[in-house]
Amino acid sequence: MRRSRKMTLQELISENKRQLLNDREALEKIEKKLEERMLKKAE
Repeated sequence: MRRSRKMTLQELISENKRQLLNDREALEKIEKKLEERMLKKAE
């Protein structure tokens, strides 16, 4: 088995961002959580 190359943090973030942008459902779930947090802080 070939050893996988270590990704830099920036590469990892870019990869995750790209996958999330392709996954509307996950994106909406994250937005909902963020919105709930903001509302709790506002109280």
